[in-house]
Amino acid sequence: MSKVGFLWVGKLKERFSQDGCAHYWKKLSRFFQLEETVIKDAPGKLPPADKSKVEGERILAKVKPGDVLIILDEFGERMTSKTLADRLQTWTDAPNQRPVFVIGGPFGLSDEVKNAARHSIRLSDMTLPHELARLLLLEQLYRAGTIHKNMPYHHE
Repeated sequence: MSKVGFLWVGKLKERFSQDGCAHYWKKLSRFFQLEETVIKDAPGKLPPADKSKVEGERILAKVKPGDVLIILDEFGERMTSKTLADRLQTWTDAPNQRPVFVIGGPFGLSDEVKNAARHSIRLSDMTLPHELARLLLLEQLYRAGTIHKNMPYHHE
């Protein structure tokens, strides 16, 4: 079973996010071995730019050899669910590598994390709270899995 990693900043605080993410995590784990690392939020006293820098250092410290960082960013590549499904298949089929999806905290990702990423994708042209972005990402990855398994979830 292929591995897929996740690096997120901060714990889920909202009940709907916790429930939704748990729901899709369970469904997605049918297709992949999932590995999650939660990065501690930067201290509240810091200015926003410093927060993303501290969080970025913590993210990069958790990257393992063979990890292919895929960041979620408002300026990332737009793609359809089908395109994401095809990319996910490519990323998980490659030997000795693990796709790792990265979602930053409320102030985004540092330039260092953006520069370390091999891919950048967007979930929406609109700005999303990071908790909702996690939920949407998990749902879309589950959808991608069902597309490749020809399961009746995605309708074109």
